[in-house]
Amino acid sequence: MERLTELIKEDMKPALGVTEPGAIAFAVATARENAEGEIIKVKVSLNSGMYKNAFTCGIPNSSQFGNLYAAALGAVAARAELGLESLAHITQEDNERAARMVEEGRVEVVMDHVGSRITIDASVITESDSVTVRIRESHTGVVCIEKNGKIIFSEDSSGEKKNGAEEIPVIHQYTLHDLLEYVANVPEKEISFIREAFSVNMELLEEGLHSGRTVITKQLLKENKNQIISEDALRTAQLLCNGAIEARVLGLNRPAMSITGSGAHGIIATMPLFAYFQVHYGEVGDVLLLRATALSYLITMYIKEYSGKLSAFCGCGIAAGCGMACGLAFLRGAKESQVGMVIRNMASGLTGMICDGGNHGCTMKGIVAVDAAYRAVDLAMQDAAIGEIHGINGRTPEETMRYMGMIASPGMVHTEETIVGIMGQK
Repeated sequence: MERLTELIKEDMKPALGVTEPGAIAFAVATARENAEGEIIKVKVSLNSGMYKNAFTCGIPNSSQFGNLYAAALGAVAARAELGLESLAHITQEDNERAARMVEEGRVEVVMDHVGSRITIDASVITESDSVTVRIRESHTGVVCIEKNGKIIFSEDSSGEKKNGAEEIPVIHQYTLHDLLEYVANVPEKEISFIREAFSVNMELLEEGLHSGRTVITKQLLKENKNQIISEDALRTAQLLCNGAIEARVLGLNRPAMSITGSGAHGIIATMPLFAYFQVHYGEVGDVLLLRATALSYLITMYIKEYSGKLSAFCGCGIAAGCGMACGLAFLRGAKESQVGMVIRNMASGLTGMICDGGNHGCTMKGIVAVDAAYRAVDLAMQDAAIGEIHGINGRTPEETMRYMGMIASPGMVHTEETIVGIMGQK
């Protein structure tokens, strides 16, 4: 199997609700499963991106939202073996127990530093035990479990080679030319697993269409002539993409297929492409859709490796939006030079979009990203693009994507502090 195929396969995972509450619940549940006795206290420390992203997002199977309730549900009922779907089987009784824990002051969640790299330290203290689970870099990447002062599980998470040199991420060892060569030639069978992303995300959209809680989805459906698939590719893309995002951020009980640890990234990277395929069925084949989606995923991953998993920059709109735009250009038969133009157009238009957490506003950011992507591709297909000397564009597509990521990290560290500060005032 090609290394790039492995990267996609390892990264593409179903996630229920916004990823961060699921990760918090997973961490606490993992600690709880290693402790005996009645829970006295739950303590969770998060990096700023994790704290911010879960601050006001909906929780699956619950009317509650946010960090405290995610942690409490992790303590009373989440199932760690389900990973990012740890909250899949929450009941009303579980919600009531979690609410009591919060009301009694037995749950504490704090932001311990500003940073874009994922950190979760979750402690469960019972009558007889104290267990701490440490997660680093990925939402379910447990690197240490400590019980009563003793390490019972440990994994090297240094991220460095033994000689101390920083390892270049695998995705950055490729150029845009390499990625295009891969998606053009990889055997269909090798990337057929990507089809699952479309079915999972469409089921999430259906949940949103039938929910009384969604509001943007219903307007997008009206704009699309009350059809899920119309003759208008852009309006269909807006509905499929942002209807699924709205369902996700409100915590409706269906998973999204995530990429780079984010359900919204996964939705944006796939659904506008699926919409274009559906509207132009017959002109665009199923295999071409798979190849375009693989490119979308890889470009998303390329930018995210520079920006960090969680930052003050909206990776959904910027990284996944840029990836999706490149995939759309590929679907439309773009030349390599035109795909590079798409990247410059997207970099020039969307890079300043902030991330103020996983919340209802993600739906609006998705709408902006889809509009921008379709317009960026329309221009590039006519060889119209922002010049490489302007703004943060680089001399090569690889440079441009690196500069896009640098705007987030280190560029927007103080923006992150401001966003979290605003949340604290609300």
